[in-house]
Amino acid sequence: MKIKIIKENGVDLAFVMSNEVLITDVQSALDLMATVSYESGCNRIIINKQAVCDEFFDLKTRLAGEILQKFMNYQTKIAIIGDFSIYSSKSLKDFMYESNNGRDIFFLSDEDQAIDRLSKV
Repeated sequence: MKIKIIKENGVDLAFVMSNEVLITDVQSALDLMATVSYESGCNRIIINKQAVCDEFFDLKTRLAGEILQKFMNYQTKIAIIGDFSIYSSKSLKDFMYESNNGRDIFFLSDEDQAIDRLSKV
């Protein structure tokens, strides 16, 4: 895992890059938040969709809700970036739509969109 610090609009963002899955359960999400906070001092994280396990995107597992609740509890904003068009679940699409209209959790297509959203909220 590599963390790149991005400064935008006076806000520090942590872009977490990894070739392996980093978020597999609630504990791994907490570990990621702690590591990013310790190593970068950031509480705004950008991460590629490939670093999040597939079960996260199956809402029936409740994993997404449990993990994202931890991000909210620890006041950490996150943008997950990638191609989400592969998912056909209406409930997942609705979940992502509602998240994108909020202020803390975003599902976006690329790094530039993530930087824009996380640096404004």
